[in-house]
Amino acid sequence: MTKTPDSAVRSFIDQHEDAFLADLADWLRIPSVSADPGRAGEVRRSAEWLADRLRATGFPVAEVWETDGLPAVFAEWPSGDEGAPTVLVYGHHDVQPAAREDGWDTDPFEPAVVGRRMYARGAADDKGQVLFHTLGVRAHLAATGRTAPAVNLKLLVEGEEESGSPNFAALVRREAERLAADAVFISDTGMWSETTPTVCTGMRGLADCQIDLYGPDSDIHSGSFGGAVPNPAEVAAELAAGLHDEDRKVAVPGFYDGVVELTDEERALFAELPFDEQRWLEVAKSHGTRGEAGHTTLERVWARPTAEVNGIWGGYTGPGGKTIVPAEAHLKLSFRLVAGQEVEKVREAVADWVSARVPEGIRYEIVFPGATRPCLTPLDHPALRSTVRAMERAFEQKVLFTREGGSGPAADLQDALGAPVLFLGISVPSDGWHSINEKVELDLLRKGVETSAYLWGDLAENFRP
Repeated sequence: MTKTPDSAVRSFIDQHEDAFLADLADWLRIPSVSADPGRAGEVRRSAEWLADRLRATGFPVAEVWETDGLPAVFAEWPSGDEGAPTVLVYGHHDVQPAAREDGWDTDPFEPAVVGRRMYARGAADDKGQVLFHTLGVRAHLAATGRTAPAVNLKLLVEGEEESGSPNFAALVRREAERLAADAVFISDTGMWSETTPTVCTGMRGLADCQIDLYGPDSDIHSGSFGGAVPNPAEVAAELAAGLHDEDRKVAVPGFYDGVVELTDEERALFAELPFDEQRWLEVAKSHGTRGEAGHTTLERVWARPTAEVNGIWGGYTGPGGKTIVPAEAHLKLSFRLVAGQEVEKVREAVADWVSARVPEGIRYEIVFPGATRPCLTPLDHPALRSTVRAMERAFEQKVLFTREGGSGPAADLQDALGAPVLFLGISVPSDGWHSINEKVELDLLRKGVETSAYLWGDLAENFRP
């Protein structure tokens, strides 16, 4: 029997919450800033701290895994039950840079509890959301009388997420056999708000490029030569202006090939969210919406592919005039991708589009750096249904659905392991990820613990890969 009694779980959390929060504060004191080479030793210390904590929790395997950069942590706790699903939880233990002089009210690496909030760098992103699984699995065991989880439980906690995960994909490929799982849970995500619990069902991918355009061998006089030779700054502007059609659809032929369209059910679920467009515009520091015709704002940022001009420059930009045809101009573009789009096909389509639009007499180079694939969890997936049930037990209210417009390492896990990716997080927009005074709501952190405690039993009963 894997059913976890709610009252027993809550009683266990009551008894151990203070010790859990003390552990979290201890971990948060380690300034594991992956972007700062001078703190590489602190990132390693953070990894070793977590491995020790996981062993103390009961994980029979907890290892620090080396990469070509900073270390990750892997842990494993087999269920012992025949046919039990295998679950991998992903998070990260590195944090963004932070200093008191940035505007923090307290020392960012000396946790401060004010009311039911804990302020510290990493409190929400992502140490708090990693650590709640340690108390969650203990509550699951205590409430069910088990000596091992109802699922084969694995954790992978990265040390370079805040630096762009440069070595993560290689690590996952290298250790794919040990990481093998039937489902992957990303605990580096959030909810709609403090009063509206949600589950994310997908993240967009990303492809970007820089286009360098070269015309004359040097800047030349616009009176003597302008109008008779191609101008690279004009070509850059034409490319930027031609990126969308009159309906704000991306005008690159083949760009939408394979796109998984929103279903009527998904659109209805988005519409259930208490979305305030004016408030959203204030957060976006913008003064009006604009995007693909026929779609709402949430659909545009979560479920539709997009193209953006990230930068355009070239020619003379100093004071006064300088009447030249510039020698070169440059353009940076990025493309957010949704389920069904293939990164390589999008890159080929963009390269072909640029080639067809650059006139004779202009030389150009187009460079595509690394990319991220999109991921999407079907609404009827049994592991998603288990997640929703576990959250609804913890929050005692209906759980709604979101997606995320940004990108992350989820697709690397999905691609390498061939497993569905799900999202389980309790952070809220006010937590201030990457900002000053980052915090975690302790009542929501407790709900994360409770959700984790319920989830493993529900998966064991309802998810048979």
